[in-house]
Amino acid sequence: MTRAKKKMMVLISFISLMLVSCSDSPSSLRMTDTVRKVSMIVKMNSGSFWNTVKMGAEVAAKEYNVELTFLGPDSENDIEGQIKLVDDSITNKADAIILSASDYMKLAQVTDRAAYHKIPVISVDTEVASARVKTYVGTNNYEAGQKAAERLIALIDGRGQIGLVSFVEGARNADERAAGMLDYFARFPNVEVVDTVYCGSDVQLAAELTNEMLAEYPHIRGIIALNEVAGIGVSEEVLKLGLGGKVKIITFDSPPEVIEMLQEGIVQATVIQNPYSNGYLAVQHAVEAIEGMHVPERVDTGSKLIDLDNMLWPENQKQLFPFVR
Repeated sequence: MTRAKKKMMVLISFISLMLVSCSDSPSSLRMTDTVRKVSMIVKMNSGSFWNTVKMGAEVAAKEYNVELTFLGPDSENDIEGQIKLVDDSITNKADAIILSASDYMKLAQVTDRAAYHKIPVISVDTEVASARVKTYVGTNNYEAGQKAAERLIALIDGRGQIGLVSFVEGARNADERAAGMLDYFARFPNVEVVDTVYCGSDVQLAAELTNEMLAEYPHIRGIIALNEVAGIGVSEEVLKLGLGGKVKIITFDSPPEVIEMLQEGIVQATVIQNPYSNGYLAVQHAVEAIEGMHVPERVDTGSKLIDLDNMLWPENQKQLFPFVR
């Protein structure tokens, strides 16, 4: 099958499939005419993952009469920009803030400041070092990292050099994924993690770092890219270098570029999350917190490893292509 035809298959799947539900259990929230002002502040204002989070949040916002403001800096490396967005939301008297902190420690103080002003804060996708957060909604990232590591070990027969391409140093979810991977790799004495680099969720930088890594360590047998942007950069560079299938790639999330590379055999598997549910449930629990209701301490929205063998299963298609009619 030609590359153009494979691209068309991906496009058709995107158009034809939709996600029709987002929460496993109905909320007991009462309906009200009061409009709640909720700020959702994410790591970056673009990208397939964040667009899907926004989609789920907007559906919940309509259901629960929320005026949702979706915000994020242009780059995940813009920590100060994200802090300012939280400060602005406090100044503008948001009723609740949903935060995906780009840095676990550096966003802690402004999170505490929001709580001081009696604005409940919900963590989504990644956590922040504040005891004042009401709940965390997202993936168990340590377990997701172990899933990625387990598959890569199987692909390289438990031996050889491995590289990791992460996104932002200090991001809690990046650190937890890496910890899960490294703990799993430690079981295998013939496996060596030779390099860990950070691309700042920049595709071009991820590609350049991959090129440098493979030049320095030409015997690398596998690379794990820890988010969707890193996955795009890694897979494009491996393809460009003619190493597709030789260097095994595991990535995270399911942007169309990664799905195409999965079909091409450049990417061997990807660990998908549930960003639609993350967005929906974060808004739902934000409203519950505003209303003074009990919210769970953690909401694990799950993760799943996808490869060519299971990507066409109907239940996986709904997560790979989360579009709403």
